[in-house]
Amino acid sequence: MSQAPERLQRGTSAEAIARHLRTEIESGTFRHEQQLPSTRALAAEWDTSVATITRAMQTLIGEGLVVSRDRSSRVVNYPGEQRQARSKQQAPTIVVIGGYAGSGKTELGRIIARLTGWPVFDKDSATRPVVEMALQELGSSPNDRESELYLTKVRPAEYEALRTLTAENVACGNSAIMTAPFIRELRDPSWTRTLEADAETLEATLRVVWIRCDDASMQTYLRRRGAARDTYKLGHWDDYVAGLDHAFTPAIAHDVIDNSLDSPPLREQAAQLLRSWDVAA
Repeated sequence: MSQAPERLQRGTSAEAIARHLRTEIESGTFRHEQQLPSTRALAAEWDTSVATITRAMQTLIGEGLVVSRDRSSRVVNYPGEQRQARSKQQAPTIVVIGGYAGSGKTELGRIIARLTGWPVFDKDSATRPVVEMALQELGSSPNDRESELYLTKVRPAEYEALRTLTAENVACGNSAIMTAPFIRELRDPSWTRTLEADAETLEATLRVVWIRCDDASMQTYLRRRGAARDTYKLGHWDDYVAGLDHAFTPAIAHDVIDNSLDSPPLREQAAQLLRSWDVAA
């Protein structure tokens, strides 16, 4: 078995790999009946042994999420959940999911969307092409997410666009999920009051979720997704994590989800969260 750096070892155990692939299946990253990469390809991707990947796959096969077919190929078996339509009398819900880069915000949003049928608006998916073009026109790198130019000029516009997009859908009576770091926003009482005012005006229920994740797990998630916008963080990892506020608490009523690699499956936590909100899933 090839040895990954110590800080990544948790991310290459069979249990951790099975957990990560389970989340990708349940969030729709891997679709129903899609063929998974080969055992050797996954072993190379995770910098681990074929035996470790085989054990991870046996776990997923045992759970019914993966099916083995001819020639050792494996395909996803996740046809989706039966969704219950929301009653017209039920107030729509605004779900705000925040957390540090690589904590699993998008995955949690997608899982909740699959369980409920609610639309999910991810900041990067909704605004990335415009943000990259704006940064280039302003003379910066399209992958800049650290400079004062981005933080003071571009970032506020991103969040306003996301908030407006969500409000527009909720105004039509639809529940909606928005995912973004929300680090500055959720520590700002004036911003959270605006969020609460939006929900009151739209006659919607507001739910805020902060997703926690340990440093080693976040690094594993960021390396796996391989996004150019994460290059600075990964290249200056020790400095980056030293600047994180691990005790951060949103300045608003909220729920907490833990997406570290050794925490319970994300779908299980999402379903429990919905039950606590009295939402059918």
